[in-house]
Amino acid sequence: MKTSVTIIGAGLGGLMLARVLHVHGIPATVYEADASANARAQGGMLDIHENNGQVALKAAGFYEEFLAIIHPGGQATRVLDQDGRVLLDEPDDGTGGRPEVPRGELRRILLESLPDDAVRWGHKLTEVSPLGSGRHLLTFADGSTVTTDLLVGADGAWSKVRPLLTEAKPAYVGTCFIETNLYDSDRRHGASVEAVGAGAMFAVMPGKGILAHREPDGVLHTYVELTKPKEWVDGIDFSDAADALARVAGEFEGWAPALTALITDGETDPVARPIYALPVEHRWERVAGVTLLGDAAHLMIPSGEGANLAMFDGAELARALAANPGDVEGALLEYEREMFPRSAAEALAAEGILRVCLGADAPQSLLDFFGGHGPVA
Repeated sequence: MKTSVTIIGAGLGGLMLARVLHVHGIPATVYEADASANARAQGGMLDIHENNGQVALKAAGFYEEFLAIIHPGGQATRVLDQDGRVLLDEPDDGTGGRPEVPRGELRRILLESLPDDAVRWGHKLTEVSPLGSGRHLLTFADGSTVTTDLLVGADGAWSKVRPLLTEAKPAYVGTCFIETNLYDSDRRHGASVEAVGAGAMFAVMPGKGILAHREPDGVLHTYVELTKPKEWVDGIDFSDAADALARVAGEFEGWAPALTALITDGETDPVARPIYALPVEHRWERVAGVTLLGDAAHLMIPSGEGANLAMFDGAELARALAANPGDVEGALLEYEREMFPRSAAEALAAEGILRVCLGADAPQSLLDFFGGHGPVA
């Protein structure tokens, strides 16, 4: 009898696991709380790395489809000071190994690669009950249930599956990101377009920064980073877009108008993202019939690695299961043995990147990180 594989969460990691299992002839079912694939926006651009994300895409069998959705010029990098002066300007020459693609398009490719019945939408997991011998009973918000031999939590930061394995919970790291967007920017926001350039722009000081990325169709996606207590974040009503944007922009008084306009001219409701992380060395003892991948396993400070690690986790778990037919526990041991140190190293590096961006030596620390040591103009 074949092992039934149940994946909770239709993010990039869960879909990658389902796809690579499908490539190996192993069926799996993905349960997702969202009502449909288009129930919510899928975020901005992702840089897909040669050493993990691209490896996963090749294992999934659609590397060519990935190449077709790359955003040309997206790897360009700029560092500015608060006055808008360019400190570093690195163009995208196509050799960076981290091409940018729209997250939504990548997810679409993954979804379309699966059998029609592989993803069950509108299934929010509410309870998991161990049945012994590695089997689990899952209960969903609509009252439906399913029993599975192998349960994989790919359900993100606040995973419902994680408590089966560990008592660890994400903790606020002291930094909040606030996101908004500018549209039709070439025509309507020329000064900000010039400041951002063709790819990513970083304007940082100790404790604060304005980051932006040029996306397809003239979109400028802004990420404000602030070192603030959680109470400060909670004290802003982000449903009042104008007031929230004004409060955030007030943290950058005296900065160049081309930079602050990335906040004050925001055309989408600002989204506050307090940053939470699991312990750097997060791991668990083997529990029969269940494991985690992506943010459910190793939620960390955003560093450009999260989506790449999730997809690589999915591909590696599928590879281990395919290589160990009839030995699920052996496959899970192999997967976790390699995943734990890999994710710990990236989580530690992510903490370092946050210090580089917002620490006491910013922006010089960021220039040193990128290999530049002063203004280029």
